Amino acid sequence: MRAPRWIGLPVAAVVLVAGVIGVQLANGGGTYEPLKPSDPCAERTVTSRADGIDGLTERLVLLGINNAACTLGVTREALTLELAQTSTRTDAEIDALRAGLIEAVRQMKKDGSLPPASDLVDEALASANLNGLLERAIRLIPDSVIDSALKTDDVLERAIDDLDLRDLLANLDDQGDLERQVEAAVTEAVKDSLLDRLRNLI
Repeated sequence: MRAPRWIGLPVAAVVLVAGVIGVQLANGGGTYEPLKPSDPCAERTVTSRADGIDGLTERLVLLGINNAACTLGVTREALTLELAQTSTRTDAEIDALRAGLIEAVRQMKKDGSLPPASDLVDEALASANLNGLLERAIRLIPDSVIDSALKTDDVLERAIDDLDLRDLLANLDDQGDLERQVEAAVTEAVKDSLLDRLRNLI
């Protein structure tokens, strides 16, 4: 007498599950180690998804937060979570973040990833509300003159120095908001600083 067909299905399922477990165990699945957060002090390659000033500041902020976490002796994830969850920021956190951003500028200068200031002019002018005469005058300045008078690292450092980080960090809604808010503020500060310096060239 044949066994009912429905008995064969559970047996087939048990055989398949045993096969999957066997493959997992054969490939090291018998041990479990949780993923360790990355060491913020380890050198890392950071790329940006955007171009121009947005891409530059995205990379700057990612490196800067990493540097701040290293200074504070915490993981990057722990720092961003702490800054997003608490309403008050310590002086140590503010100082570490500012120093981390400045150090990020130096890292980018050292690895050659800072663009010349002339590469940022068109984007800065496009978002500025300048009168037409002033904008045309700035556009007539040769790239070589802009690049000799304005150094991108100097523009970035001045922009970072001018940021009110305590006020900026007071308006965070969640962990992901930290990078967005700082990136937006740094982007605007870079544009303002660049335009201010360009006006002085005329």
